Amino acid sequence: MWQEIPYVDPLRAYAPWAGEAWAMLLDSGGDDTARGRHAFLAVRPVHTLTADGAGLRRDGVAIGGDPFAALAEALAAFPPPPPGPLPFAGGAVGLFGYELGRHLERAPARHGSGPAELAVGLYDAVAGFDRVARRAWVVAARPQARAKAAALAEAIAAAPPLPPLPPPPGLALRPELTREAYLDRVRRILALIAAGEVYQVNYTQRFRAARPAGLDPFALYRRLRALNPAPFAACLRFGGGLALVSASPERFLSLDRAGRIEARPIKGTRPRAADPAADRAAAAALAASGKDQAENLMITDLLRNDIGRVARLGSVRVPVLRGIESHATVHHLVSVVEGRLRPGLGPVDLLRAAFPGGSITGAPKLRAMEIIDDLEPGPRGPYCGAVGWIGGDGAMDTSIVIRAITLTADEVIAQAGGGIVAESDPAAEHAEMMTKLAPALAALEGEGRC
Repeated sequence: MWQEIPYVDPLRAYAPWAGEAWAMLLDSGGDDTARGRHAFLAVRPVHTLTADGAGLRRDGVAIGGDPFAALAEALAAFPPPPPGPLPFAGGAVGLFGYELGRHLERAPARHGSGPAELAVGLYDAVAGFDRVARRAWVVAARPQARAKAAALAEAIAAAPPLPPLPPPPGLALRPELTREAYLDRVRRILALIAAGEVYQVNYTQRFRAARPAGLDPFALYRRLRALNPAPFAACLRFGGGLALVSASPERFLSLDRAGRIEARPIKGTRPRAADPAADRAAAAALAASGKDQAENLMITDLLRNDIGRVARLGSVRVPVLRGIESHATVHHLVSVVEGRLRPGLGPVDLLRAAFPGGSITGAPKLRAMEIIDDLEPGPRGPYCGAVGWIGGDGAMDTSIVIRAITLTADEVIAQAGGGIVAESDPAAEHAEMMTKLAPALAALEGEGRC
């Protein structure tokens, strides 16, 4: 059952629910209306699936087993949603943390799994927004969810205008590594590349601070979104104080009802310039960079291989190779990989084939993950995982968790890095990491950081 409701800004619609556990906003922003056209709000799930180092749980009760299999089973029991004007009308919404990959690859995980490997809710009532047409709907995926959908519509209609943003919390985040220690680890990766052990490693580090009392994830999300609007943004609340705010520009995997697959790996970054001529020059320099071209091509090939595991023979293609995409603070090199899912397979099979995303591991993937585990000082947790939705009809859209901030019960974590290849310069890699981190630091520390 679809019900059209008066259009309001998705952030305003989310505000009444923002303090609730398992309140999810998959948002969109910026100029990319092809991919960032829709936003979805989901609250009060029917069931939850969570996994961490202590195991897998359904509705908080330990069940054990494989998280991917449990997710596929939960989706199989979910009713196909009624067809309507938006691509998502109920199903799974949530987080697939980077360390969820340990269930797929025989990679070491000496740091454990961080705050979450999996945190997904199953939702039978959602609200959806088309920000181009400025139309909105609520939908009940099954008859018993109609009252919930109606309550969602009433709360959205009654939502007051958003208050002015409070000032940034003024946190002083500290890097886990000094600049020289970071450069040294990049040099160690370069030595491994020179020895022929690996072609590319996506190396990152965390910036951390204690979480002050009263820090509101939604206010933090609003600041981050204002600084860095992105087509795959998200504000997700889980249990136990865990929250994720993300301004990701990168689609991981999408799958439509007809089985069409799309991935959009990003490799190659330059900061935007205020002067238009300088900005155009930065984009042109990125397009002409041999180092960035090589970095992108390696990961595009990796994604072609991953998708090829579950795609129809001959269907995988690359319609865009190393195209320029410009976002609020950076230019990126982006490729597009497409395919058609084989009959009999579904979205969880596609996730299994490609998780974690090649753009945030490296190539070959398993060896890159081993090096990441050896050289990064802690677990990645939500960062470099994926967030998104999987519909009861088998459609899916997910993004890579980058340009994001993780909040645990007692800590605030921002993280960034980049792909290290043979042509990498350690100092330039450190500068690129700080460029990517700037919006998150500005949201947390103050405008002067951006």
